Formats: sequence, C-alpha cells, structure tokens
Amino acid sequence: AKPRPRIGVAIGDQILDLSLIKHLFTGPVLSKHQDVFIQPTLNNFMGLGQAAWKEARAFLQNLLSAGQARLRDDAELRRRRPGPQWALSLPRLPPAGDYTDFYSSRQHAANVGIMFRGKDNALMPNWLHLPVGYHGRASSIVVSGTPIRQPLVPDVVAAKPPVYGPSKLLDIELEMAFFVGPGNRLGDPIPISKAHEHIFGMVLMNDWSARDIQRWEYVPLGPFLGKSFATTISPWVVPMEVEDQPRSHTRPCDTPSLFRPQEPESFGSMLELSWRGTKPIELGGGQTRRFLQDGDEVVITGAGVSC
Repeated sequence: AKPRPRIGVAIGDQILDLSLIKHLFTGPVLSKHQDVFIQPTLNNFMGLGQAAWKEARAFLQNLLSAGQARLRDDAELRRRRPGPQWALSLPRLPPAGDYTDFYSSRQHAANVGIMFRGKDNALMPNWLHLPVGYHGRASSIVVSGTPIRQPLVPDVVAAKPPVYGPSKLLDIELEMAFFVGPGNRLGDPIPISKAHEHIFGMVLMNDWSARDIQRWEYVPLGPFLGKSFATTISPWVVPMEVEDQPRSHTRPCDTPSLFRPQEPESFGSMLELSWRGTKPIELGGGQTRRFLQDGDEVVITGAGVSC
C-alpha cells in the first residue's frame, strides 16, 4: 500500500510522527483540534493561528525534555518514539493556495537596476515607498530535489523571428519564503504589528529564472514566463519562534546572502555573481559558469549556494 503522508517534527536527525501522539495535545486550543495532526499536510494546523502554534511547541518541548518522564515510563509512547529521518520520506509540502513574490532586498534590486538602467536609475522612485511585488503562480512550487527541466525560450538575438530553444541564461535566486496561516477577509488590512500572528514559518527558496525570456518580456522583472516554470522550496518549515535554538542550529535566517547581499561573495543569483554574464564564476577544477548549464545541480544551504 502507498504510505499515507503524515505530519512530523524534526528533532536533530530524528522525526516525531505527530499523528501517533495526537491524543496527547490536550491544551485549551488543540484539545478541540487534535485531528489536524492526522492530515496529510500542515494547512489545517497552520490555519488555527498563533495560539495553537505556541501551544503545540510548548507541549513538544516539555514532552521531549530530559527531565520529562512521560516518554521514559510509558511503554506505548516509547514504541512511538522518533525515528531517523533517513528511514522516512520527506514531508509533503503544504499546498500553496496563493503566492506573492516581493522584490524586497534593496541591494539585489539596486544591483539589477544598475545592470539594466545604470547607477543613476538603479532603484525606481516607488521602491522605497511601497512593497514592490507581483502575484506569482502556485502550481509549479516543488520540493527541493525535484529535477527541473530547462525551459524553452525564444532566441531573439540570433534569429528573427525568434526561434525557440533551451534557455542559455538559466539562473537561480536565493530567497526566503514565508508560510501564512490565518488569512484576512477581503478588504481588511493586516497591520505590521500583527504580522507575527499570521506568519507560521519560513523555508529556503530558489526562484528559478530564465533570464533570456525574462528580459525579453519585460525589464527587469519578467512577471510571467521567465518565472513560471519552477520554484523550489526546502521540505522543512522552520517556525518563526527559533530564538531558543542554539546558535549552531542551521536555519534560513543564518544565510549570509540574506544579510550581506552587497558583498559579491554573498550575492544570491548567477545574474549578480557573474554581473550579467560579464564575469565568469570560478568553480574549481578549471570549470567556470556565467549561468547554469544542462545537468548542473544547485545546492542552497544555510551557508550559501554551491553549484
């Protein structure tokens, strides 16, 4: 029989299957919603809101603490103890009902603006005054490790009219993605002071970009075909409450590219690393890249990007 997807919590290199201990969530919120832990995705749990998230986290911290005897003394619970991650399939991604891509890094926006418009017009006048973004598509968001097919794009340089072939300017974009739990009613704004009540957690994200079609359809964003073929996110959603994690714990907010994007070694895209293809990137072994090539594997971690 095909295994049923289940919700798990990563504890070091182990996974605790929450469907097996759902009856233990007896707090004021989760006692009425234990069934969220037998669902195949996180959506229902995320939709309960911040009170449920805090309650679940506090209970699990207590259950798994060294001084807690409940797991040690209960034979049935010990049988349901965490199992190794390598023995289990990765969790299924929460189906994304919607997706908005925000152009939120000033350094990244300035770098791209310089390439396309020059230093004097690096940032558009509106950039500092509103959250620049565009409505994306959720249908091609896939989990990390999914093979990405090189998209076909028009060769508008060598052929007129354009002839379609594999992208020659295939790129990555190292970003951070946030999962939103409770939404809002149409027309009701969410103030910044309340944002933490809606954002469940975050993942590392690679927004694949076909720069050759992106620059042809619109400069610089390319809101449709240049971005529509794939977006990859890491399989584990990291809750926003990570302040009590040890500093050695790798998490998306430790990514240098997200905090020091003005430094060349911390750029988050091939477009910036090669400065629009004018500077080859040294990979070692005599190999260089300006953009990705067929068969390349991209690894994005808490320490940056390798190709």
